[in-house]
Amino acid sequence: MTQTYHFDHLHLVSRDPKATAQYYRKMFDAKIIEGVEPDGKPRIDLNMNGLVLFIFPVGPGENLPDGPAGRYVGLDHFGLRVNNLDETVAELKRRGAEFAVEPFMRRPGLKVAFIRAPENVRIEIMERA
Repeated sequence: MTQTYHFDHLHLVSRDPKATAQYYRKMFDAKIIEGVEPDGKPRIDLNMNGLVLFIFPVGPGENLPDGPAGRYVGLDHFGLRVNNLDETVAELKRRGAEFAVEPFMRRPGLKVAFIRAPENVRIEIMERA
């Protein structure tokens, strides 16, 4: 039997989950869903047009490894596909996004850019022809 896999969600770890959630709301119009874990701790989830992100807090005393250029073993980035990269980049800049890599043609038919999100998360914005 061959298993079929379907994308379900991403986990983000944040020292300031509320600020992280507000960033994704501001940049991508994500819907913020606040709730409570069974143990009574607050929980923040995001829904970006069906892409679900769970934000988990990291306490002030907890230490996480940082790698070169904000990268570490684990999630390097996630990609969001758009219909018009130039218009999207202009809108994200208007909203205050910080671009780590300005738009460029990776190969014929694929144009990409990278932004820096909170907690060293990189997001690729891409247009496929």
